Amino acid sequence: MTHPTKAICPILLEDFRKIAVERKGESNFFTSQMIKACMKKVRPMNLHETLHVTDEIEIKAYYAGHVLGAAMFYVKVGSESVVYTGDYNMTPDRHLGSAWIDKVRPDLLITESTYATTIRDSKRCRERDFLKRVHDCVEKGGKVLIPVFALGRAQELCILIESYWEQMNLGHIPVYFSAGLVEKANLYYKLFINWTNQKIKRTFVKRNMFDFKHIKPFERSMMDLPGGMVLFATPGMLHAGMSLDVFKRWAPDENNMVIIPGYCVVGTVGNKLLTGRQQTVEIDKRTTLEVRCQVKNLSFSAHADAKGIMQLIKMCEPRNVLLVHGEKGKMAFLKQRIIREIGIPCYDPPNGATVCIPTPMQVPVDLSVKLVKRQLAAYCAQEEAILGDSSQMVKRIRFPVEHAPVRGVLVFQENSHIKLLDPSEAAAELGKTSHKLKFVSRKRIAPGVDINIRKIFEELHLLLSPLEEVRLRDEDDHVTVRSVDISLDVSSSSSSSSSSPPARVVVVRWNYEDEE
Repeated sequence: MTHPTKAICPILLEDFRKIAVERKGESNFFTSQMIKACMKKVRPMNLHETLHVTDEIEIKAYYAGHVLGAAMFYVKVGSESVVYTGDYNMTPDRHLGSAWIDKVRPDLLITESTYATTIRDSKRCRERDFLKRVHDCVEKGGKVLIPVFALGRAQELCILIESYWEQMNLGHIPVYFSAGLVEKANLYYKLFINWTNQKIKRTFVKRNMFDFKHIKPFERSMMDLPGGMVLFATPGMLHAGMSLDVFKRWAPDENNMVIIPGYCVVGTVGNKLLTGRQQTVEIDKRTTLEVRCQVKNLSFSAHADAKGIMQLIKMCEPRNVLLVHGEKGKMAFLKQRIIREIGIPCYDPPNGATVCIPTPMQVPVDLSVKLVKRQLAAYCAQEEAILGDSSQMVKRIRFPVEHAPVRGVLVFQENSHIKLLDPSEAAAELGKTSHKLKFVSRKRIAPGVDINIRKIFEELHLLLSPLEEVRLRDEDDHVTVRSVDISLDVSSSSSSSSSSPPARVVVVRWNYEDEE
């Protein structure tokens, strides 16, 4: 995990443990000592740092932009690789930048799909609408409850409200955030200011944006104070904690307002408020609550929308995509869109399912520098000869080589990488002696058949003389092309009478490397 995550994680785990054990009465749960022991085993890493776990396993972190410390991880095991995004945001906001990753081309991209079918409208429009609704409510003496999670949306909306309160001179209307987890999280935002966006980094010298002037900690005794106020309270889905307690108290008053800025899981009070049409909402099996306050959903979620998910896929260029963290119907829709528009396999398995994804087998081979230089030199000489050796421009200017055949000796040795070597290097590597093979083929020409080696030479000379590497021997009885030598042997046959014409034999000699 990243350094900010390692710093914040123990606080979140301890808060989760307290809610589960002390409030809900869970007995078989992890302890505070277990959290400390777990964090001792964590190896933090920086963004773009490559961590080599073993010779075969490497991990690299990329900025995810979701909350402070959020990262996507590229993991490579041997020749296979995967990118796991976790939660990420492709749109920069007031305190964090947008997610970014190299064109790593993994075998598999595992991406969240929370907003698989949603394309959000302009962030500026949403901010303007949010501030107008808050301002109108508090001016009439109403109270505004904004359920948020401790990390991310709390800081984003606090910066937005802080700036607006400063511009509109609304210091007489109190703004609070629930003391505890949000307050602790704000301390870490101040500490890890280098993880925020460029605007906050630039203003950090003059003023830390997380030192809020108009926003103060909230106490339970302040719930029933008269007049308007704004409260940021956790958790963001209204399923427990301070936000639910305040909602119970403020919901019956029609002057008050609840603004839900993020995603709410099905079954939570937040989700029931957004989907229900009734005047009452079920808090739990024994409790229902009359809701007369205004309920608004203005999405400031830090999850990528459908456009952002497609943008990351195109940025990453994976061979396969696997969708997680989404609703079944919406994931199926996004799956078909990915297959149709990008043309790569996409999977949307249910929880607990096993997915088998075929990947191409790649065998790494160490290539000899000597072999590459020799082969490239031969290839370039051949290309220049084809273009014409009379051109001085070709000799002065080297053209880029996009592809060239490489021929060498493939060496397999135990406990070593496969190597492609020059023949001389391969012999030295294996402790073997080099041998050069010479082949000879003889063809007897029957008496009376006319064969003129000089004529063969002249025709070959016209055909092959433009090629620099061709060596032609200007003799009456020899033609040489590379290592291939054609000659005519004239000898007297022992069985023939002296009056018979001499036997003639065409002899062709060549080395092993020219046998094609």
